[in-house]
Amino acid sequence: MDRTLLRSPLAWSLVVANLIAIAAISWISVSKEPAEAPVFRLVPVSFAALPGWRDDDPRTAAEAFRRSCSVIAKLPPAEAMGWDGYAGRIGQWIPACNALPSGIATAATLRAYFEKWFVAVEVDQPAHFTGYYEPLLSGSRTASTRFNVPVYGRPSDLVTADLGEFRHTLAGEHIAGRLDGTKFVPYATRAEIDAHGLATAPTLLYADDAVSVFFLQIQGSGLVRFPDGKIMRLAYAGKNGRPYTPIGRMLIAQGALDRKYVSLQTIRAWLAAHPTAAKALMEADQSYVFFDIAALGDPSFGSPGTEGVPLTAGASLAVDPRLHPMGAPVYVATTTPDVEAAKPDRVFQRLLIAQDTGGAIKGAARGDIYFGPGAAAEAIAGRLNARGQFFVLVPKAAAAALGDGKDFPDAPR
Repeated sequence: MDRTLLRSPLAWSLVVANLIAIAAISWISVSKEPAEAPVFRLVPVSFAALPGWRDDDPRTAAEAFRRSCSVIAKLPPAEAMGWDGYAGRIGQWIPACNALPSGIATAATLRAYFEKWFVAVEVDQPAHFTGYYEPLLSGSRTASTRFNVPVYGRPSDLVTADLGEFRHTLAGEHIAGRLDGTKFVPYATRAEIDAHGLATAPTLLYADDAVSVFFLQIQGSGLVRFPDGKIMRLAYAGKNGRPYTPIGRMLIAQGALDRKYVSLQTIRAWLAAHPTAAKALMEADQSYVFFDIAALGDPSFGSPGTEGVPLTAGASLAVDPRLHPMGAPVYVATTTPDVEAAKPDRVFQRLLIAQDTGGAIKGAARGDIYFGPGAAAEAIAGRLNARGQFFVLVPKAAAAALGDGKDFPDAPR
């Protein structure tokens, strides 16, 4: 190609698109793991079979669902919802969204609404639930002896590709890298970024604790309080595309922590007690997350999740987007830790809305519950690791195709 043509923005964008396509196709051809979604079975059940359904108050979830409906309404009516369209098409969701009671409605009225418009479908396998929250960091707009840990915005040379655009079985899978001349190459690792910084990324602020920034990246969004008392919201803006490796798993493998007692709290305690080893351990996780400054908005809501709507504490759920549609109501039956570690776990039987995703959230019965900001949310989310049951609410018009139960996938497509 004539190099003078690369001075044209259009020509350059075509080069980038071609390089991403080549990289994506190559990645698909050599990576076997995500080529097929896990096999799972969906079984319609009565609402009476949902543990605690009659005692649940779905009012918060209904408002979260209303926000999801505003996104659903903008999608093409023929677009499939969920793996192999198990939850029907967008057009089958619109009547249910339109029928959602407006204004003040009682818990009983909203339970009746969901029973009228939806069928509860159980994922016929043991479910696994964890939790996440919105951390609060201390930060400064300028570097100092105390505030010396940079928090980066999205680099200008970071290029990403949604592999779902190349093969629908890879929905939710992405690759990221950068251009090196005419080559599409992997982006810098966490260790490389820590060592050399990022000249191509804006520094949004400086934090006073590397461990807090590390956990901010794991959570994907958070709040920062500055010395003058002002608060900034940070929202997820992208990642370097390198593999995510849970440091809890590494600590178990090293014999540093007992699997039975691994939690955010015990990991934090280990990092604090081993400051020299902490940096190397964190850098063994090559993944690195970048942020945008987002409008603070209503502090009772979280940052926007993958679906693009603000997350609601106790009503938003992160799911595997390859399998489950964003915006779907999901009834969860599990247990959660009490805020006070010495107290027994609490029963958690509640309607949530699938509004987010997460790098470690893979599988048909895998869910990550959003608990909101603050220390109490961290105390619960950081220790949640429980089994339970996972039910998706599907519009009745779509549920008819499931019969008495159906296995997915029938075949990779």
